[in-house]
Amino acid sequence: MIAPSEAEAAFNAAIAERILVKDGPYGTAVQALGLVEADYRGQLSVNLDQKGNNDVLNITRPEAIAGIARAYLDAGADILATNSFNANAISQADYGLEHLVGDINRAAARILRAEADAATARDGRRRFVVGALGPTNKTLSLSPKVEDPGYREVDFDGVKAVYREQIDALLEGGVDFILIETVFDTLNAKAAAFAAMEAEEARQRRVPVMLSMTLTDLAGRNLSGQTVEAFWTSIAHVKPLTVGLNCSFGATELRPHVQTLAARVDSPILVYPNAGLPNDMGAYDELPETTGGFIRDWAEQGLINAVGGCCGTTPAHIAAMARAVADLPPRAVPVLTPALRLSGLEAAVFA
Repeated sequence: MIAPSEAEAAFNAAIAERILVKDGPYGTAVQALGLVEADYRGQLSVNLDQKGNNDVLNITRPEAIAGIARAYLDAGADILATNSFNANAISQADYGLEHLVGDINRAAARILRAEADAATARDGRRRFVVGALGPTNKTLSLSPKVEDPGYREVDFDGVKAVYREQIDALLEGGVDFILIETVFDTLNAKAAAFAAMEAEEARQRRVPVMLSMTLTDLAGRNLSGQTVEAFWTSIAHVKPLTVGLNCSFGATELRPHVQTLAARVDSPILVYPNAGLPNDMGAYDELPETTGGFIRDWAEQGLINAVGGCCGTTPAHIAAMARAVADLPPRAVPVLTPALRLSGLEAAVFA
């Protein structure tokens, strides 16, 4: 049995005492910088256009990523997630940079580690760095060919290996935990969690994980068809540091699904919604104080242990959230009655 790390113990103590605040998205912040393709490319020798490859900025424009992290820290963030959402071999293949996956992830972790530690040194409040793993653009549960439902572009072992490469590099860079986020396919998430378990065994050092599901419809299912309760049942064995929802919708649309999780999950809940729903131009108009008001309502109802922002949110939104929850206690994590819990697309409980 591998003992919890010092960071894990500190995190568990902090999240039991107060509602923690996670940072916001890097994509929104990078877009605001108005970078051109040459900024993304830097000194790299590669034939494909790099504009939009936010992850490569960790090595070509590290000062830009550090500046975004500082803005979130100044807004009150306790948790920083690395700019590594697409820093895996599957996603980087679109840019011809599969060979730089290790470098990108190590740089992403080191940038945020330095900023988080500097903030902690300034005021004594512990900041945590989590290594962010996106879902990739492939799915293990669904076929991309309508005429061939059994076809898959990837297999479980291959996806697990892709995630293991990313996890190893993030750990080498100094992250505290691994965040498996924007889960649209639960099987992909299980491959990532398995990779984290393998990394833990290889290192003989705890590799705690956080899991965050994304919904594809207002009924509360992800792309592979699972409800939030079924998702939790499928991944509860991982014993995540936190579980929750991100992206999907704004706080208003996510609220009923957060309520469902809050009543059924015996782990801390982390939710980071979008800044409302996008307008006709794909932009987000919800003001920071509006988002903060929604989040305060969640906290007053005892629904969350940690909160942050996803698409469209800015440091101003994170600051509004931090103010909204500052004087409110975290959700009381329930003790569940022992039962047989099974999941397919929906959950079944046999007490």
